[in-house]
Amino acid sequence: MQRKPLEIDVIDFIQAVGLLVRRVRAAAASDGLSMTEALVMARLAREGPATTADLARAESMKPQSMGTTISALEEMRMVERTPHPTDGRQVNIALTAKGAALRKSAKDAKRTWLAQAIARLDELERETLFKAGEIIKRLAESNRQ
Repeated sequence: MQRKPLEIDVIDFIQAVGLLVRRVRAAAASDGLSMTEALVMARLAREGPATTADLARAESMKPQSMGTTISALEEMRMVERTPHPTDGRQVNIALTAKGAALRKSAKDAKRTWLAQAIARLDELERETLFKAGEIIKRLAESNRQ
């Protein structure tokens, strides 16, 4: 049996990882957030309050586009504006209790879906998957720019 070229293996791998990511995201899709809104909320949960400009830079967006995203999240009461602790001219964006609860619920749904899917694998497949996870993490960390 002839081995597939590396390029085809790489494409297959990218597609498989992409499908898994989409399935995990779909497990929490009932939250009704756009991808950008979910990313902003995840960043706020992880790093704490930030200015609109800081969020725009972090997500490689124009501040105006981030402003639109923040407005939508405010309208849903997922985030709120709070005074900047050191610069009275600026305002921070912070998660509300509702936003934090939604993040936790979505995170729990994703983990539950993935845990159930992994539980259906046999022991050798789970061991292989977890070893692959370690390799993927190492690849991702070694190629940071």
